[in-house]
Amino acid sequence: MAQAWKCAGLRWSADGPVLTWDGGRRSALTWGKRVAFGVADGGGRTCVGARGHACPVRAPVAGRSTGARCEECARLDRAHSVAADTIADDPRPYHVYLAWFGPGMVKVGITAEERGSARLLEQGAVCFSWLGVGPLMAARRSEELLRAALRVPDRIPYADKRAVRSALPGTEGERAAEIAELHARAVALGGWPESLRAEPFRPVDHVGVFGLAGVPAAVGAVSELVAGGAVGGRLVAAAGPDLHLGTRGGVVVLDTRLMTGWGLVPVVEGAAVELSVPVREFRRETGVQDGLF
Repeated sequence: MAQAWKCAGLRWSADGPVLTWDGGRRSALTWGKRVAFGVADGGGRTCVGARGHACPVRAPVAGRSTGARCEECARLDRAHSVAADTIADDPRPYHVYLAWFGPGMVKVGITAEERGSARLLEQGAVCFSWLGVGPLMAARRSEELLRAALRVPDRIPYADKRAVRSALPGTEGERAAEIAELHARAVALGGWPESLRAEPFRPVDHVGVFGLAGVPAAVGAVSELVAGGAVGGRLVAAAGPDLHLGTRGGVVVLDTRLMTGWGLVPVVEGAAVELSVPVREFRRETGVQDGLF
C-alpha cells in the first residue's frame, strides 16, 4: 500500500505556489505541471489540530470544511489571532491595504508589515495597494473607518472571486482603477489615527504571478474530497488557495484547503487520472455554482 501524505496547505513563495506537507516536504507548482493524487480509501478526514499541535482526539471533520478543524481546535486556533481580533498587544507594525479581486470586488484589510505581500497572494488579490502603516490598533481603527465611512467590506467570498477570474480587464491600469479611486477617497477622510503613516497609491498587479492572463473559464469547482476518490489535471493558473486544473471536461478549480486532514496517496506514473470527486458546476451566465458536474 502506498504511503499516505498529509497536506499542510498551499503557500506562496517568490517563485510561485508551493504545496506543503506534514514533515516539511514541499512541492513547487509550475504552469503545465501535472497535479494528480488519490484519497486514501477506508479512512476519513480528521482534524488538523491547532497552532502546531495535533488534535488530541483526531476528531472527524466534514469534507466541505475549508478549515479542517473540529470545534475545539478551531476555538483554540482563533484564541490568539489578529484576524479574529482577539489580540491587541502585538508590537509589530501593520499595513492597511486595499485589495481588488474583480469588478466591484474591493476589500480593506490589515497584515503585518514584515509579511510583505504574502497575505495578498494568499487571498488571491488580483491587485492591491498599501494605504498606511502603523501600530496594530491604529491599523484596526483605520480598517473600521473605511468600512463605516466608505462601506468597504473586509471580506470577499471565495466563490465570488473564482467566478470572475477568466473575465478580468486586460490592462493593469483598468484593474487598478477601482482601488485608485477608493484610495483617493480614503486619504481625504478625516479621523485617521495620528500614529498611522499614510502610504502613496502604488498598485501591485498579480495577474502574471497567478497565471491568469488568458486563463480559460472554469466549468466548476471541487466541492469536497472523498475516500477512494482521485484528482488529476494540468495546472493552468493558481490564485490564493485555488488551483485551476485543466481536465478533459474543462478547467476545474481545486481549493487546496479541502486537501488538509486527508491521507493522500500518489498515483501510478503515466496513469490517466481524472476527477472522481464531487464537483459543483458554474452556471455560465452568472458564475453561481449549482448542481453536479
